[in-house]
Amino acid sequence: MRNDVPDPVPLAQALIRCRSVTPADDGAMAVLEAALAPLGFACHRLRFGEIENLFAIRGEGGPHLMFAGHTDVVPPGTTGWTTDPFGGEVRDGLLFGRGATDMKGGVAAWISAVTDVLARRPDLPGTLSLLITGDEEGPAVDGTVKVLDWLRDQQKIPDCCVVGEPTSKAVLGDTIKVGRRGSLNATLTVHGTQGHSAYPQRADNPIHRLVRVLAALTGTPLDQGTEFFEPTTLQVTSFDVGNPATNVIPPSATARLNIRFNDRHTEASLTAHLRAALEAEAPRHELAVSCSGEAFLTQPGPFVAALQAAVLAETGQAAKLDTGGGTSDARFIARFCPVAELGAVGATMHKADESTPVAELRALARLYARVIEDVLA
Repeated sequence: MRNDVPDPVPLAQALIRCRSVTPADDGAMAVLEAALAPLGFACHRLRFGEIENLFAIRGEGGPHLMFAGHTDVVPPGTTGWTTDPFGGEVRDGLLFGRGATDMKGGVAAWISAVTDVLARRPDLPGTLSLLITGDEEGPAVDGTVKVLDWLRDQQKIPDCCVVGEPTSKAVLGDTIKVGRRGSLNATLTVHGTQGHSAYPQRADNPIHRLVRVLAALTGTPLDQGTEFFEPTTLQVTSFDVGNPATNVIPPSATARLNIRFNDRHTEASLTAHLRAALEAEAPRHELAVSCSGEAFLTQPGPFVAALQAAVLAETGQAAKLDTGGGTSDARFIARFCPVAELGAVGATMHKADESTPVAELRALARLYARVIEDVLA
């Protein structure tokens, strides 16, 4: 186990003290550039729309290992904090502040790891880079997606990528995320014929039709899951008619639903499934779909094995490969290269009094140092 990695806490504190609630940057990228430039990184500040992004790169040739993270945070909320959400206070062995866990602490730990590795191995082969966005917690349209397009144009796409999201569940290193479910939102609108409820034969009740559509969609599971993914879930999240009267059959009815899907499905296949259910019960209908990300899976191989070996050597944990949870920017990176997520315990992310143990943050820096050396080896 390494004991000489530079302390990541001061850098994490400096980042926390930037009030970078999406889309604000408040100096966070400047803090990172000041830390990376002296290490020999060429820093590219990339602004798209309102969003500040940073791509920093050092070295040349392969393998090219990229770290991806974000400095934007969710709002702190108005209650529940016992300290300044942007103070970066250390108290009772914990570093407090919005982003301490998700994920300014992880960004600081990676830079501490890089500092350590380069100090010991200035001739480190290959290429190291960092993609840091300010748009992960927001719409995610002017951040990682745009930077990846820029990297493609610059021919700087990495060979593999570690995303520093707080993936550990109980103890550091117990979980590596090698995929994420996709997420699809859909609005289903069924049109009928308005009429008096006492004379239903003169109307066409769209509610009845839409209920049958939803019964068909929810009555049969979409799948039973896969080796790495849980079963796909379809949840109806809203049903609206907008009818204040009790004796009027409305002209239309609308439902919204969310599907969290595994790699047996795509946006296109699920859209076709929804449309088929509508067409079976509702001749007149509308379907609007938006997909925030397709499901992806990084198959176990040399990259994932190197991460697992580093975790075992540094923490003693036999990391479980997992695909649960929501979405992350890894869904965009997966289009270009193998990607896995490895980071701190995420118990307090997005909560009041978000915090991370100082000892764990230092251990994460040591783990990342081993990851860098093992993957580039």
